[in-house]
Amino acid sequence: MARKRKFSTDRHVSAFVCFLAVAVFGSACSDGSGPTPNTATETTPTAPPRPAGPAAELHELSGGNGVGLGSPTKVDLAGTGYVETEYAASGTATSYDPQGALGADGRWTFQPGTTAPYTTRVLVRRPAADKFSGTVVVEWLNVSSGTDSDVVWSSTHEELMRQGDAWVGVSAQRIGVMGGPALTPTDGGSATAGGLVNTDSARYGSLNQPGDGYSFDIFTQAARGVRAGGVAMGDLKPQHVLAAGQSQSAYALVTYLNGVQPLTREFDGFLVHSRGSGGLPLVAPGEPASLGSETATSPVIIRADTDVPVLEVQAEGDLRAPLNSVVSRQPDSGHFRLWEVAGAAHADAHTVGPFADALGCGAINNAPMHVVVKAALHALEEWVSEGTLPATAPRLEVTQNSPPQVARDADGIARGGVRTPPVDVPVDVLSGTPGPNPSVICSLFGSTTPLPAERLTALYSSSDAYLQKYTTAADSTIKAGFVLPADRDALLAYAQPTRIQ
Repeated sequence: MARKRKFSTDRHVSAFVCFLAVAVFGSACSDGSGPTPNTATETTPTAPPRPAGPAAELHELSGGNGVGLGSPTKVDLAGTGYVETEYAASGTATSYDPQGALGADGRWTFQPGTTAPYTTRVLVRRPAADKFSGTVVVEWLNVSSGTDSDVVWSSTHEELMRQGDAWVGVSAQRIGVMGGPALTPTDGGSATAGGLVNTDSARYGSLNQPGDGYSFDIFTQAARGVRAGGVAMGDLKPQHVLAAGQSQSAYALVTYLNGVQPLTREFDGFLVHSRGSGGLPLVAPGEPASLGSETATSPVIIRADTDVPVLEVQAEGDLRAPLNSVVSRQPDSGHFRLWEVAGAAHADAHTVGPFADALGCGAINNAPMHVVVKAALHALEEWVSEGTLPATAPRLEVTQNSPPQVARDADGIARGGVRTPPVDVPVDVLSGTPGPNPSVICSLFGSTTPLPAERLTALYSSSDAYLQKYTTAADSTIKAGFVLPADRDALLAYAQPTRIQ
């Protein structure tokens, strides 16, 4: 049942595809046991009081070509009760300087550095007042291609709107606002991204982002502006503010959690989706952050003394190069959960929508990763608002090689991890490992390889038998807490009974 904590009051598609290619430059095995649902309620240790700090001033943006966002799919908000409004967020941001080494335990110490004025973009999607849950999800927009992409929204918008959550996307990083050299241009693509100010100066010409060293405080100040309610929230009064980010933005959240959150205590919980081994580096004024830096590529866990809930969701494909998250695994605790999803890739058919063929990667991964991410968001919100711990998941099994590789069964399907029906009742081998095209972008999209007809005959006596097994597996995944009951039909839609002869 949905929580109801009510209170009174195709453009840039090519750039989006590019972000998937450039976002990633820069071990405990399962014991074989199944997932463990958590029905007990525990209260996360109370965090110290949130210190006061400057909040962004928000003023509505208009004109030009409308909202500029690099996503291959656009969610039609008409009839949903949600409104979308875009704001210029202004203030004076502070950079951070590390004190001592940035160690692998994540217990980083930052102190304030220089200051600089900024004006960036904040995008708000919010429900009507009588539908508002009290929760705001603030997404660090992904900018690897130079174009902001709302990846977490794309995966979770159905759950956000079911619950009545507000969503806020923050243009935190320099390249998305000001443009600059792309991290790695695609074949035939431009090596330079224009950023908002250059692609639509009529709308965004007043924006100014002084460098990625200031991104963390810009993100904080945007969240403070939202938490205060006011015009951007339509006078809604948020009760919980969560941070979310995928891929490059997940690197940023790792750094935020380890060095900034202890200073600001701004966020009540974190959804870290498809991180790499390290964190986003601190850089000098005017510079963009590089995922090829030592900070981004050196293994680091999320600090064990974090006192707010953190739910980390990783695809099978994230464990391998180029993200290599396998080296940064850590145990679950009273404030941390790690879900590793078998058969899933860093990006997949749902991510890219109708543009899969344009990638030139062959049959890319078609796992229901986004369905699991919706359950992760729901679990995080329950954890923050009610103190209910999320399910614990077995880790994906890995080999003892150096570097470790995902362990697979005789069909090539990953062992362990969060299981969904397409991997437990397979007609295809869903893998985070790419097909024959070795390009960087294809390494992110994994693969879908049909099982031979004779293997399907050996597995299933009929299409009805297949459907029965698939439905049973779906209900088991839901019972375990890794898919929501509201998404049962979406999960069943991945069944392919016509493949069984």
